[in-house]
Amino acid sequence: MAKVYPESETIIPVVNTKNPIVLTVWKKSLIFSCDGFTVYNSNGNLAFRVDNYFVKGNREIVLMDALGCGLHTVRRKMLSLADNFLVYDGESVNPRFSVTKHVNVLNTKSLAYVSTVGSSKNRNKRNVIYEIQGSYAQKSCMVYDDKHRCVAEIKKKEAKGGVALGGDVFALVVQPSIDPAIAMVLVIVLDQMFDSSRRFSK
Repeated sequence: MAKVYPESETIIPVVNTKNPIVLTVWKKSLIFSCDGFTVYNSNGNLAFRVDNYFVKGNREIVLMDALGCGLHTVRRKMLSLADNFLVYDGESVNPRFSVTKHVNVLNTKSLAYVSTVGSSKNRNKRNVIYEIQGSYAQKSCMVYDDKHRCVAEIKKKEAKGGVALGGDVFALVVQPSIDPAIAMVLVIVLDQMFDSSRRFSK
């Protein structure tokens, strides 16, 4: 397999600029016996990580920065008819938004919708802020905002010389209008929805 990781583990925070950011996502934890992701920036430096320990009953995944500080927590919503995940900032008790799997067989392009979560007084009032289309299995997905502008893209990645890196390594292209950490959270949720080998523990 072609080399994915950099020569050194220099830590540089991911800061969005006026240009798109290209991240390399590797579906592998840095910690032995853990499931997760390791994400590098365009310079080959560690940007984000997910180390999901195999603990019975564990129903949450934490996206961390390069130093291991929790940025966002993903929890599957229980007693939901469709795959529905809630995303929290850090250790907040109030969800920031939800991601719901699209189940309409007449629209096969849509994979999921990202919606705001209403206040405690009006939980049913939600606005769709992103729509995800494409195929996660093929690593070909687009994230569109409410004006149908592409804000992030998941696509296959090739090493130098055109060598395919396989399905466990892919590129995440992030536009300036979305936080790279949020884009990575959407990758985590898609992986939970469409990769049966990496589901939450039952």
